[in-house]
Amino acid sequence: MLCHIPRIKDEKLIVGLETSDDAAVYQIDEERALVQTLDFFTPVVDDPYTYGQIAAANSLSDVYAMGGQPLTAMNIVCFPSCLSPDVLKEILKGGADKIMEANCLLVGGHTVEDNEPKYGLSVTGMVSPHEIWTNAGAKVGEYLILTKPIGTGVLNTAIKVDMVDESQYEDAVKVMVTLNKYGMEALKDFNISACTDITGFGLLGHAYEMAKGSHVSLEIYSDQVPFIAGVKEFARMGIIPGGMYANKKHIEKDVNVNGDVEEVIMDLLYDPQTSGGLLVSIAEEQVEEAIEKLTELNLTEFAVIGKVVEKDEFTIYIK
Repeated sequence: MLCHIPRIKDEKLIVGLETSDDAAVYQIDEERALVQTLDFFTPVVDDPYTYGQIAAANSLSDVYAMGGQPLTAMNIVCFPSCLSPDVLKEILKGGADKIMEANCLLVGGHTVEDNEPKYGLSVTGMVSPHEIWTNAGAKVGEYLILTKPIGTGVLNTAIKVDMVDESQYEDAVKVMVTLNKYGMEALKDFNISACTDITGFGLLGHAYEMAKGSHVSLEIYSDQVPFIAGVKEFARMGIIPGGMYANKKHIEKDVNVNGDVEEVIMDLLYDPQTSGGLLVSIAEEQVEEAIEKLTELNLTEFAVIGKVVEKDEFTIYIK
């Protein structure tokens, strides 16, 4: 759809629409650039406070994926008149708590009446023009680190049909409410060549955008990808969100799969994520130190999951 929008050329627009990056970056001066993003969605859990936390963490994530620091946030709310205002109060409280955790300022917002609740944020952040992370700079020979386990799309589907136990629910919520602030802070002093956060297009969809933008191919080591506990069993039962099939249809012609990779694993690699982790490309000589820093600062499971290789026939190779 965006291909029909006229492109506006401006030398101060450092990151725009061209590479499907996570946020726009506009340079103010030699030392400062604004990072701008917006995201909102319908509830993925029943508890309104938790939903507010998840939606806010997801919206803030785009700024962290650019290597930036969120400065201000504005609420975006669609809310039905048939629900109690107390529900909205809890949603906004959950969002406000995550905004505060991000050392960001909530400065307002806008609410409209709608048939279904929707919540998220418009976020403005700051980054040095010389230290921007984009999804288009991965270099051959670098390794890929993922800072959160995947599987929230499947688990959110299981949550909706009351099939998860308390432990599985808590695991899914922990992944979704955890700010990517911690992964970004662990990696900010390394030479990160490319970065993106894993959300609705799934791990492979966002990896595909990184590879295309960087003019390389990516190898993904399926046996090293971290998954949330229990998610494989739900996927084997056929509890798969519709977005997985859409993601697969969009890029599967550009994905080469080793015949030994289990089908359920492939489903999960396409699984649309809510508030997923950062996928970063980093030089081989920095991987060990980066892992040590992530062990110290990151709050979720993480792993080295692949490598950047020369551009080849396929964009993604699943090993």
